[in-house]
Amino acid sequence: MDTLQPGLMGEAERLVTDELTAARWGSGLVPVLGTPALVGLMEQAAVAALSGHLPPDQTSVGVRIDVRHLAATPVGMTARARAALVAVDGRRLTFHIEAWDEAERIGEASHERVIVDAARFLQRVGQKGR
Repeated sequence: MDTLQPGLMGEAERLVTDELTAARWGSGLVPVLGTPALVGLMEQAAVAALSGHLPPDQTSVGVRIDVRHLAATPVGMTARARAALVAVDGRRLTFHIEAWDEAERIGEASHERVIVDAARFLQRVGQKGR
């Protein structure tokens, strides 16, 4: 984890399709990028920032996100997010994330992820279903 230093950056982008709209997610009735889809895009950017920086037996899981969805993005436009790692506190990682479409800034977030042992995490989750 020595390579996990503030300043790591990651990006993600998606073409807004009907499947990503607020109407499809049930988070509204309009055919624009839904907030749940924006959150997913933002988390994807944070995960991309960590790519290649965690040992193979470890992964990260999102534990908190504080999102401001600032502007609507119509179907057919591309949305992209850029995540910057701003703090490392043991296993807890904090990111600042911004998102844009082709016209303007559409969102910003503070996001926390925790590094976990992947096998142990999945074992605990698997025990819930028993």
